[in-house]
Amino acid sequence: MVYGGGGPFGIAFGAGVAKGLQATGIPVASAPALGTSAGSWVAAIMALGLDYDDFEDIIVPAVPDRTDGAVLRPARQAFGDARSALVSAVAVCISGGRRGRMVLRGDEHDLAEICAASSAAPYLLPRHTIDGAVYVDGGVRSATSIGLAADADQVIVVAPLARGVQGRAGALMQFWLDREIRAWHRANPGRRLTLITPDAGVAAFAGAGAKGLFHPVESRRAHLPSIAQGQRWGEALQAQAARAEAGLAPEAAPITAIAG
Repeated sequence: MVYGGGGPFGIAFGAGVAKGLQATGIPVASAPALGTSAGSWVAAIMALGLDYDDFEDIIVPAVPDRTDGAVLRPARQAFGDARSALVSAVAVCISGGRRGRMVLRGDEHDLAEICAASSAAPYLLPRHTIDGAVYVDGGVRSATSIGLAADADQVIVVAPLARGVQGRAGALMQFWLDREIRAWHRANPGRRLTLITPDAGVAAFAGAGAKGLFHPVESRRAHLPSIAQGQRWGEALQAQAARAEAGLAPEAAPITAIAG
């Protein structure tokens, strides 16, 4: 599983899609998960067996808020000191000898720590320090970092920011997504990647600009339709797998070519 960034809207969408997939028998919770920014929270939620509704009382920071602990405090409230070998998060190190994009492992650091590091959006939220190294949001390099996903025969990418979300910004994100997907296929011939992005109904809750992604009420409204979207995708994936197991050709174009 690969979960992309997108602020609280991205958490609502990613957690909803994951719950919908899981309801159809897709083993989301037991799959290795790579998260970027908001996606790191989704990966942690699923690995720990939590539910999106468990976050109802957690205060979403109003951006910009660069005070120390603005992200770590809600992350601690959500995940405590839990760790999980299933979860990894992408962040960008800006200090020390190991500068650049890093994959922080959830069995080496608290999930709250790696979520805070991966979500430290420049100019919006504070930088985060782990073991003396300073990190900012992994989304400054890629909203999904598909190429850093664990080796697998099938990868499901849940990308909150894509074409149809926030106008031109979403179109640009889709351009980079398409590039990453092409690179992944070149590096992984014969393997399958499924991209799930918000449909029009869900995308409407993303608002405009970075602050739109952080609107607490609109973000929460995106969750229920995202569950339904995840269920539709899960059913399609299961049907595709059943046909493949029976030696039948797909009924339509490969599902990997369909977004939304």
